[in-house]
Amino acid sequence: MKGIILAGGTGSRLYPLTRVTNKHLLPVYDKPMIFYPLQTLVDAGMRDILIVTGGQNAGDFLRLLENGKEFGLQQLSFAYQSGEAGIADALRLAEPFVKGEKICVVLGDNVIERDIREAAERFERQRRGAMVLLKEVSDPERFGVPVFEGDRIVRIEEKPQQPQSQFAVTGIYFYDGSVFDRIRKLKPSQRNEYEITDINNSYIAEGTLTYSIMEGWWTDAGTFESLWHASNLVREKSAKATQPVAAGEQ
Repeated sequence: MKGIILAGGTGSRLYPLTRVTNKHLLPVYDKPMIFYPLQTLVDAGMRDILIVTGGQNAGDFLRLLENGKEFGLQQLSFAYQSGEAGIADALRLAEPFVKGEKICVVLGDNVIERDIREAAERFERQRRGAMVLLKEVSDPERFGVPVFEGDRIVRIEEKPQQPQSQFAVTGIYFYDGSVFDRIRKLKPSQRNEYEITDINNSYIAEGTLTYSIMEGWWTDAGTFESLWHASNLVREKSAKATQPVAAGEQ
């Protein structure tokens, strides 16, 4: 399975910080934001990864990450997105890289506590289709929200005013090779963007979308509030990892 990180966009919600750099190069506690989705893919067993980026600072990713050797990668590739046409449009650029294989797609501002290896292995065993990772949140109206009938997802609603569940579709997606044919059939949304939710709903329509509930915390880091929140979560995780074990607790 190959890994793809979508790290384009103007980062308008983080102006003026993003006037001088790409959002995904901003610090989340002690590392650039892009390190976290990269590590997520590496921890799930992927060693062939593509980063889709854009804007005036795209070259900074190459200077920072070089060939990915620091992460133990076999190959680190880059693609450039011209303009702003949505997440699905950015994913479209990965087709030559993917070559029909299964993929794991991570949005570049997603930060998680634990690894997704179990979900990745489960999707490897899935014959075809897609898988989304869900997380229960207090503000689902900010995200794509699954609508359930029993334990089955019947549709995903993008940023609904009245969410039908407390779950968010996180920015981590697994797809089979048919995803690019689905992108070609998409029409722009009211925001004039090609939406990842429309791709997911196409898999739901044919009954091939599965889901997994994510363990541990998850956050995006695309607003000032969530960037601050992500930094605090990473700081707390780092502090716990370096705390000495008290006598009798081993």
